[in-house]
Amino acid sequence: MKSTYFTLIFALFLAVSCSEPKESQLINNTETQVDFALAIHGGAGTIKKENMTAEQDAEYRAKLEEALDAGYKVLENGGEALDAVVAAVKVMEDSPLFNAGKGAVFTNEGKNEMDAAIMNGSDRNAGAVAGLTRIKNPITAARAVMENSPHVFMSGAGAEQFALTQDLEQVDPSYFYTDFRFQQLEQIRETEKTELDHSSLLEMELKDPFFKDRKFGTVGAVAKDKNGNIAAATSTGGMTNKRFGRVGDVPIIGAGTYADNATCAVSATGHGEYFIRTVVGHEIASLMRYGGKTLAEAGDEVVMKQLVEIGGSGGIISIDKNGNIAMPFNSEGMYRGYRKANEAAKVMIYKDEK
Repeated sequence: MKSTYFTLIFALFLAVSCSEPKESQLINNTETQVDFALAIHGGAGTIKKENMTAEQDAEYRAKLEEALDAGYKVLENGGEALDAVVAAVKVMEDSPLFNAGKGAVFTNEGKNEMDAAIMNGSDRNAGAVAGLTRIKNPITAARAVMENSPHVFMSGAGAEQFALTQDLEQVDPSYFYTDFRFQQLEQIRETEKTELDHSSLLEMELKDPFFKDRKFGTVGAVAKDKNGNIAAATSTGGMTNKRFGRVGDVPIIGAGTYADNATCAVSATGHGEYFIRTVVGHEIASLMRYGGKTLAEAGDEVVMKQLVEIGGSGGIISIDKNGNIAMPFNSEGMYRGYRKANEAAKVMIYKDEK
C-alpha cells in the first residue's frame, strides 16, 4: 500500500515537472524575439512635471533621443552591444544636462571626480574606474581597463596613468567646470548639513531636478545586438559635496553595473550606498537564474521591494538576450528611453509615462 502511495506521488511530480515551462524559462531558452534593442537612463530622483519648464523638458528629451540614436545606429549596422552602450553613454557624458562627464557635480574640495563601468555579457569581462579628473569620457577608460589590462577596477591617479598609455582623450580639469554645478556646491556648503534643507533650496530645485537628489545623478545604457550578446555601461559624476574619496555603486561590478548573457544586463541610478548593499545588478540576475523570475519580475522585486525596505531610492534599466526591456524605479521620475529594431525611439521622464 505504502509503495503504491509513493509511486503515485512520484508520478505526480514527474507530470508537474514536465508541464509547460514558466515564462522566465521561455525568456532564457526561446529563439530571439527582437533583433536588437537599446535602453538608456540619465538619472533618477524627484523629477516632477511641475518643476520642469517646457524648454527644460524638451532639452532633456532631445538629448535622450540623441543618445538612443547613437547606440541604435551601431546596432542597426551590425555592431556589438559594447560599442552601442559606449556610443550612447558618450553622448550623455558630453552634455552638461546629466551628472556625468561634462555635467559632473563637484566634490567638497571643488573638484570633478568621475566613475564609470562597463561589462560584456558574453564572457562577463568587466572594467571600472573611479576618481577620474582628466579623462573626457570616463566610459572609454572603463572599457580600456576591461579590454587592455588584466584588472577590473582602477582608481584615481593610477587609473589616469593607465589612461595615458591608452591614447584616450584627456582634457584640463577646467573642461568639466560649469557655473550651474558649482552653484549647487556653494548652496550645499552653506547649509553645512549632510542632508539638504529642501525647503530653503526650492529655487535651485526648480531650476535643476538633480539638485535636491544630489546622490542620484548617473547615466547608463544596456543593449542587445544582432548576435544575441548584451552589455551594460554606466557613468557618473558622483555625489555633490562628497568627501573622503567616497565611491558609489556605479563602478562596483554587480551593484550599479552588470551583464551576463544567461540572464540580463543592468545599469542603475540612485542612492549608491543602498544599491551597493543590495548588490542590485547581480541580485536581479540571480533572481532570474535561480528564482525563475522574468526580467520584469526580478527588477520589480529588487527596486520596488528590496531597496524600498532598506530606504533606497532610484531605478534601473535592464535588458535580456531576447531584447525584453524593464525600467523600474521607485523615485518620482527617471530620465529614460529605449529603442528596438525597426521601431521609433521612446523617451520618458515622469512616473506616469509609459
